[in-house]
Amino acid sequence: MILYRVFPHDGRASEGELGGPLWWPRGLQGDGRHDNPELYTCMYGSEVAISPVAEALAPFRGTGQVAPEMLVRGELALALARLSLTDDAELVDLDDPRVLLEEELRPSRVATRERSLTQAQAARLFEAHAASAGLRWWSALESLWINATLFDRASSALEVLEIEPLSLDSEPVREAATLLGLALLDSAP
Repeated sequence: MILYRVFPHDGRASEGELGGPLWWPRGLQGDGRHDNPELYTCMYGSEVAISPVAEALAPFRGTGQVAPEMLVRGELALALARLSLTDDAELVDLDDPRVLLEEELRPSRVATRERSLTQAQAARLFEAHAASAGLRWWSALESLWINATLFDRASSALEVLEIEPLSLDSEPVREAATLLGLALLDSAP
């Protein structure tokens, strides 16, 4: 399975270090949809490139335009990593009605922005599915975008295929900006 992840990129960092595409940000977790840093560290990705880019730009909705500084976090430029998750890695598929029924979950409670609910669900699923690499679910920005929350126990099942620095000229940035109603500043000097 191919997954895309947006991350602050430091070209000097190894893949698993801060600034690398496979860094697991435990110390920065707690507010995310499936964060439970006392149980695991998680990494968010998507089956489509636009989704993590749109998530990164979503806080700027209503500002009118995308500026280059919106593609920076902590003085590091954002990049889009294309990752390969091994075929044998199991994801609990919260987009499958049978799984929702088995797990006694309602779609409205899976898609909610109420983090206390989604974090509790993720903790329960993490413990109930000890072999699971993570969760598969739909984006709250666009339900056709399938996202993945990977648990740190999936770290050995990931391989970096490509890293693309994000800019105003990047196709996923342009698509995400359009979806979010943001204009792009002219990137030419």
